[in-house]
Amino acid sequence: MTSTLNGKAAIITGASRGIGAAAARQLAAEGVSVLLAARTSSEIEQVAQDIRADGGTAQTVTCDVSSYPQVAAMVAKCKQDFGRVDILVNNAGLIDPISRMGDADPDDWAKVADVNYKGVFFGLRAAIPEMEAQGDGTIINISSGAAYGPMEGWSHYCSSKAAALMLTRCADKEYGGRGIRVVGLSPGTVATDMQVSIKASGINPVSQLDPSVHIPADWVGKTVVWLCREGADEFAGQDFSLKSDEGRARVGLPGLTAA
Repeated sequence: MTSTLNGKAAIITGASRGIGAAAARQLAAEGVSVLLAARTSSEIEQVAQDIRADGGTAQTVTCDVSSYPQVAAMVAKCKQDFGRVDILVNNAGLIDPISRMGDADPDDWAKVADVNYKGVFFGLRAAIPEMEAQGDGTIINISSGAAYGPMEGWSHYCSSKAAALMLTRCADKEYGGRGIRVVGLSPGTVATDMQVSIKASGINPVSQLDPSVHIPADWVGKTVVWLCREGADEFAGQDFSLKSDEGRARVGLPGLTAA
């Protein structure tokens, strides 16, 4: 990847709000043509309109990432609209409903796994052939500290994020030598709607955090841009974390004490 992103094309899943919308806006500001994907069209279309109003290039596609045909169609649309598929941000993710395993609805539990785990694989599967044909590409899988340790009430989320981390590692092993950089991004707690659900659940220490400790989604968007430039070279096949002063300094964000 060159130092500039101008002229490249990116797909961002879960782009209607939060991290996805922030990543789309930040990438568009760098001259990247962005394809915003989400399960409902109205909210992503508003984000796309805002990007266009600021002089960026944005298209939208309705996509449920738990459906491989829809993910394949999403990647095909990026290629058709922009001529390239340079960046994929696998951001779509669920945590609701939060519950202990003995109380969990099996269908709801499985739906979270379908989106958080299978959705990441489907994105990799659909985008990698296009990127391999081009000779380069960057895939960023939004990860979590939950991938590394159990949290009460989050068995679906922790296990699916751990599985997605292994997909990051496997994809790097298989394609890292073919010009494709696959990296995870573990941002810590972010001020999004997901935190509202976590707070309301009252389960585990994360639900007890003061909202002031959550970082802005824009910080994660800025980190996505950094990883799409030079940042992912060093962290390919790993999770890059924003939960340390060192990680934040690499991106140019305020440190933990300043946040």
